[in-house]
Amino acid sequence: MDELAINGGKPVFDRKIGYGHQYIDDADIDAVVNVLKSDYLTCGPKIEEAEAKLCEITGAKHAVLIANGTAALHAAAHAAGVSPDDEVITTPITFAASANCALYCGGKPVFADIIPETYNIDPADIERKITKKTKAVVAVDFTGQAVEVEQIREICSRRGIVFIEDAAHSLGTKFNGKPVGSLADMTEFSFHPVKTCTAGEGGAITTNDDALYKKLVLFRTHGITRVQNWMDKPSEGGWYYQQVDLGYNYRMTDIQAALLSSQLDKLDMFASRRKELVRRYDEAFGAMPEITIQKEIPQSDTVRHLYIIQLNIETLKCGRREVFDALQAEGVGVNVHYIPVYSFPFYQSLGYRMGSCPNAERLYERIISIPLFYSMTDKNQDKVIEAVEKVVSYYRK
Repeated sequence: MDELAINGGKPVFDRKIGYGHQYIDDADIDAVVNVLKSDYLTCGPKIEEAEAKLCEITGAKHAVLIANGTAALHAAAHAAGVSPDDEVITTPITFAASANCALYCGGKPVFADIIPETYNIDPADIERKITKKTKAVVAVDFTGQAVEVEQIREICSRRGIVFIEDAAHSLGTKFNGKPVGSLADMTEFSFHPVKTCTAGEGGAITTNDDALYKKLVLFRTHGITRVQNWMDKPSEGGWYYQQVDLGYNYRMTDIQAALLSSQLDKLDMFASRRKELVRRYDEAFGAMPEITIQKEIPQSDTVRHLYIIQLNIETLKCGRREVFDALQAEGVGVNVHYIPVYSFPFYQSLGYRMGSCPNAERLYERIISIPLFYSMTDKNQDKVIEAVEKVVSYYRK
């Protein structure tokens, strides 16, 4: 480990700690091994088992497991009917897939600004950005905090727009006591290893709408079905199926579903520990004038995927880059979530320009994600806090 460049001192961590990490126990390993020894590695019973658990956790009528979170957003955009010339409103402070899903269907992403204090999409700016072409809103539960669900749902209902909640960060979060996953027309989840529960790779969409459920299932499996009442004529025999739509091979394997099912059994345990770690961070950083912490809305009982500190640059002798590099040198595996999507060269080539979401752009210049994961010990968290205090103190004006 290199010594901290700013003062040549000993780094806080002897070995770098990542900003996120999966937790795998013997039950997870046994679940995967049992599938490997079974008759079905894919298209088997573990898919329905994990889908049933997701329905139980979220309160949704239907859950559709899918290859990954990006594929889930693609499926949701398709089920929403997004087509060429349609517009989909989302936030620029997100992973690119939240916007790309509109492009996959031939639509156009439209970016609404964020609420400066919560970092979530601003319902008032959603309303301002709606046109006759708006087909859907993809509202991202950034860091795990639920968006302003009631306001967004009311806007979408009144304007005839499909409400897709991007809950890639927020498995286990509740809004006014109701689990995320049953609040929007469709809700997308991600099970990447740094998320609260993992399938290795994987995603899901939940919905209470039977018609949307049918579209999602067909989209996942080439548009092919053996379900009799989804076909246009009686089955010719046990071999028979029909392609009734154009879909993709977006299936999740039973290997992944078994891991996910085992992980979901630990969701309450994961959620409790993440909340505890967030409370400790909030106590440490809440009184530091150089740092602003993310504001929580009272309606959201949040299971945080990310913990973000916002630097009050005006109080420091440097910018975000110097703090980021110094924390890395201290052994803290920091990251930045996220670069505004429309600032990427690809989006710039489509005609998007800087300045359309000033709150998002200002936030991006100041944020750093610090480690947060279930197996993080109090001792390691104390060292992260020590490293942040050390670096901020050095750069304090």
